[in-house]
Amino acid sequence: MGRLEGKVAVITGGNSGIGLATAKRFVAEGAEIFITGRRQEELDRAVEAIGPGVTAVQGDVSHLDDLERLFETVRAKSGRIDILFANAGLGNLASLGAIDEASFDLTFDVNVKGTLFTVQKALPLMQAGGSIILTGSTTGSTGTPAFSVYSATKAAIRNFARSWALDLKGTGIRVNVLSPGATETPGLKGLANVGEEDALLEGFASQIPLGRIGHPEETAAVALFLASDESSFMTGSEVFADGGAAQV
Repeated sequence: MGRLEGKVAVITGGNSGIGLATAKRFVAEGAEIFITGRRQEELDRAVEAIGPGVTAVQGDVSHLDDLERLFETVRAKSGRIDILFANAGLGNLASLGAIDEASFDLTFDVNVKGTLFTVQKALPLMQAGGSIILTGSTTGSTGTPAFSVYSATKAAIRNFARSWALDLKGTGIRVNVLSPGATETPGLKGLANVGEEDALLEGFASQIPLGRIGHPEETAAVALFLASDESSFMTGSEVFADGGAAQV
């Protein structure tokens, strides 16, 4: 039996990168999963890559109607949620003085508002033993040039876990933060100008004690730990998968 045999998991932003790698791992460990993403074409490719055991629901976590549709689908098909991985997020590079209102609003709407209402709307389907995982970032703990807005959203995620661990006291539901460092995902590569992706990744790798950036599957392995009963005495915590970037 897999470590998540019989469990029902919801993964937002499950159509690419860390979310997709985690969806594959959870299914391999026996879970039934639901994934969301904004782009239907990417969702379709993700479903094909994951195989049986996945249901995809197109939607944007910053739109509450989309979240309602997601959790109505989960309720109708499975009736409960054992694992919620609030992973959807985005960001862009902009130094102080060049930050515009539209990008600020979008980043906070998806990363902060989206995470809040994803968790809040999932709660009625969760019960004792449930695990909520929030995707944080090393940038929530360290200064990062030209990335202050994204970093601020991830600092907010860290406090969400601390506060919600207290709000959920007595329910048996755990909430923890999984904070990756630089990881080879479409989102990270998308920060670079066309033709400069390799230079961007090399720059990140040079700042990491392990000397390389991470792979999505490595973060997915940590998500599996937080989703499973092996982390049953953890709540309000933050676990880093960052090659040491924010640790030394």
